[in-house]
Amino acid sequence: MSTKQIEKELEKNNKELEKNLKKEENSKKIEEKNDEAIQEVTPIKEEVKPTSDNSEEPIQEFKPVENEKKKRSALSIFGILIFIIITILVIAFLIFTGYNALNQNIVSGVHIKGIDVSNMSKSDAKYQVENYINSSLPEEITLKHGDYQTTISLSQIGVSFDVKNAVNNAYNVGRQGNLFQNNFYVLSTMFGKVNIEPSLNLDEEQLTQNLNEISTQLPDKVVESSYYIDGNNLIITNGKEGNVVDVQATIEAIKSAISNFSTINEPVEIAVTPQTPQAIDIDKIHSEIYKEPKDAYYTQNPFSVYPSENGLDFNVSIDEAKNIISDPNATEYTIPLKTLYPNVTTNMIGTEAFPDLLSQFSTKYSTRDRDRTTNLQLAANKINGTVLMPGETFSYNKVVGERTIAAGYKEAPIYVSGEVVDGLGGGICQITSTLYNAVVYANLEVTQRSNHQFVPSYVTASRDATVVYGSIDFQFKNNRNYPIKITCSVSGGVAQFQIFGMKQDDDYDVEILSYETGRTATAIYSEAYKILKRDGKEVSRILLSKDTYKRH
Repeated sequence: MSTKQIEKELEKNNKELEKNLKKEENSKKIEEKNDEAIQEVTPIKEEVKPTSDNSEEPIQEFKPVENEKKKRSALSIFGILIFIIITILVIAFLIFTGYNALNQNIVSGVHIKGIDVSNMSKSDAKYQVENYINSSLPEEITLKHGDYQTTISLSQIGVSFDVKNAVNNAYNVGRQGNLFQNNFYVLSTMFGKVNIEPSLNLDEEQLTQNLNEISTQLPDKVVESSYYIDGNNLIITNGKEGNVVDVQATIEAIKSAISNFSTINEPVEIAVTPQTPQAIDIDKIHSEIYKEPKDAYYTQNPFSVYPSENGLDFNVSIDEAKNIISDPNATEYTIPLKTLYPNVTTNMIGTEAFPDLLSQFSTKYSTRDRDRTTNLQLAANKINGTVLMPGETFSYNKVVGERTIAAGYKEAPIYVSGEVVDGLGGGICQITSTLYNAVVYANLEVTQRSNHQFVPSYVTASRDATVVYGSIDFQFKNNRNYPIKITCSVSGGVAQFQIFGMKQDDDYDVEILSYETGRTATAIYSEAYKILKRDGKEVSRILLSKDTYKRH
């Protein structure tokens, strides 16, 4: 209601009051005249003479009407007072209503999270409350269970308060009902504090994930049974009873702690429930570890090689496996495994799947040393047919395996501490060096290579590669877009390697340049470079190695 409307209403009430007062005066004058007339005709006292029988007639008295007059006058004054009071109340009501209608701030007595926002604008209230919340919230809260404690970052779980909505609710106090309701709400908040709690928001999905992780870290946690493969055995560990975090109850406790700023820095007790581990399900474990072998194959349009994969299975029946785990007091159980081999391995795929010769390299050996020749052939046979998929790394020691008598290796000359002595598997470094050169010519990525103590007789300095099982390895990676296949042979005094695959548009012609850089009385120094050419022109020159050899 506007100020002009209030003034008009007051003027109207004043006129009505004057009119009523005039009516009251007229009524009073009429009553006074009537009273005078009555007094003129009414005897005050009538005396009678005594009769002959000496009896007296009763004397009749007439009471004045003055009391009635006073009573009516008092009632008139009381009515006037009541009217005045009502009028004042109406005026006060109208003024109070107008003030509330014109007030654009939050009414008195309203608090948000304990902060008095009386008579503040919405923006000021929002600023004050947000500052209070931001200064009161810690970076993390502490959770505890017995002696165990951990923390959760409030920013990680997205903690925030809906201050905007709380401010809107505070502003709407005294503004959502009719005139009487609104005025009542405003008066009640003026004499009684109203506190509005902003709603708490957080990422319950992230918090649940954190609590599930904490559940696995409890010192008295439940331990479920598990298994792992160790060589040719499946090891199953038994579980044990313990506690798990009651996620929903803990979430509610965390919400309560965050909302209550007076205790927010105190640790929150983690709610837990006891739980027994699930029984070992041998059928489920078998289904998870069982794997069918896959035969290797290839396609030509588009060209692609699909390598073979070995399978895996229990080496006992399911019933036998169940019998093995029947002892509930055991901490672990062992079930033997067996490898299932494919009918067609990757090495069996013919060269038609690898149409292009990428590189080749050969070295010569003496056929008179039969033991050394045997060692060369054993190592070459292990490597022959190896297929490397794109990104796969070749390890010489892993493919060839340990050089032992059981594997058929013979004693042959090797270098030990600067001397030539007979050693088991002597000579196989010629296979390593021959493969190394073929790998460089194919422009494959060499990842591990070491030179000999002495310059060998079958290659020049810096073009050799030595291996020692368990300590020194030769490794390279297939950095091409297609699989490669390695073939090798040892026959007629020649050890030869060939690498097949598919040529790419970005292939280079590769040359190897090696030379001595210096000699001393005890050492030979050399370097080797890989030169990349295209259309006969050198594109780049890459250092392969700088090596030092002992002199004989």
